[in-house]
Amino acid sequence: MNVTEEVISQFDKFVIGNYPRLPRLIVKGEGCYLFDSEGRRILDMFPGWAVSALGHCHPKVVEALRRQAGELIHIDNTFYSKPQGQLAQLLSERAFGGKCFFCNSGAEANEAAMKLARLHTEPAKYRFITVEGSFHGRTLATLTATGQPKHHEGFLPLLPGFSYVPLNDIAALESAFTDEVAAVMIEPIQGEGGIRAASAEYMDAIRTLCTQYGALMILDEVQTCMGRTGKWFAYQHYEVEPDVMTMAKALGGGVAIGAMMATETVSKSLVPGTHASTFGGNALACAAAVAVIEAIEEEGLLRNAIEVGGYIQRKLLALKERFSVIEGVRGKGLMVGVQLTIPGVEIVNRCLERGLRINCTHESVLRFMPPMIATEAQIDSAIEILTGVMEEGTP
Repeated sequence: MNVTEEVISQFDKFVIGNYPRLPRLIVKGEGCYLFDSEGRRILDMFPGWAVSALGHCHPKVVEALRRQAGELIHIDNTFYSKPQGQLAQLLSERAFGGKCFFCNSGAEANEAAMKLARLHTEPAKYRFITVEGSFHGRTLATLTATGQPKHHEGFLPLLPGFSYVPLNDIAALESAFTDEVAAVMIEPIQGEGGIRAASAEYMDAIRTLCTQYGALMILDEVQTCMGRTGKWFAYQHYEVEPDVMTMAKALGGGVAIGAMMATETVSKSLVPGTHASTFGGNALACAAAVAVIEAIEEEGLLRNAIEVGGYIQRKLLALKERFSVIEGVRGKGLMVGVQLTIPGVEIVNRCLERGLRINCTHESVLRFMPPMIATEAQIDSAIEILTGVMEEGTP
C-alpha cells in the first residue's frame, strides 16, 4: 500500500464521508500549481474553492504567518490585538467606511449579518428576501437563505420568514416587499449559482426599496471580495453602497477567516452579548489577511485580475466558435463561467487527468476562478488542456 492508499484508508476509517473526494493526495502547493504524492503537477484554476486568490503559499502570507505565530496566535476578544484593528482599518478604507466583525467563514459572516438585520430593524421585521440560485452557506439559517431547493432536501421544514425572487426581476422584488422585511441579501455575482451577475437596475431597485421600507441591504461578497472582479469588492462596479457586507474565502490567503462590515450607524446595534465568535479575529488569521491586502496592492493584482480575466474570456469565446456544446461565456475579472449544453463533470474530471483543475457548478457551468497572480501563459496552458479534452469528444 503506497502513501496515497494509506491516507485514503485512514480517511475512510476516521473522517466522515460528506465530501466526494478525488483519489489524489495533495502534498504541496506553490503559486498556481498543486503537487500530489506521485509528483504530478496540477495547474490550479480553482484554488481552494477560490480561497487561495494569491495562489498557494504566497511568500508574503507565509512570512506573515511565521512572524505572527512566533508572537501571538490567539487571544480572546476581551483583549485588543494589533492585527485585528489593522485589518479592520484596511478593509474599511477600501470599502464604504464601515466597521468590522470577524469570524471564521462566509457562512458565519452571513449569520452575523442576518442577526444584525434583526437587531437593527423594528421587532416586527423578521423576513428576508434572497435570490433564486443564490448560495449563502450551510448552517441552518444560511441554508434557508440559499435559493436552491436541492440544498434544502433533508432539512425541511426550514426557518420561517424567507422569500426567494428571480435574479434581475424587479417586479418580483417589489411584490415580495412588505413592512415585515428586515433585509435583502444578494450576491452581486452568484458563484455557486453559475457566475450570474445582478444588473445595475436590479441593484438600484434593491437599494431604493430597502431605504423605502426601512430594511437593510446585505451584500454577500464571500466569493467576490478581495479584488477577484478587478475591484476590491464587486459592489464597486455598481452605483450603490450596502448597509452590510460579508466576506471570506480570499480574505485570508488560505487561512480561515470571515468578516462582516456594517455602516457605523447599523453596527451600533451589535452590542455586547448579542453576537460573538471565539476564534473570530484571531491574530494569526488577521495577520494573514493584512498580508493579502498588502500583496494585492504591491503586486498590482487588481489590474492583473482585469487584464488576465479579459484574456480568459477572449480565449474561451474563441473556443465557443469551435465547439457547439459551449453555449456562452460570462463573468467579471477572474470569475468566469462557461455555460455548456451538456453536464460538465466529465470534462472537469478529464481535465484533471491531464493536469488542469477547474470546477463545474449547476451541473453545466464550468468555473474558472484562477489565482490573481495567474499569467497569460498559464491561461494558455489551461486552454490548451481544455481544448484537448473537447477535441476528444464530449460525453
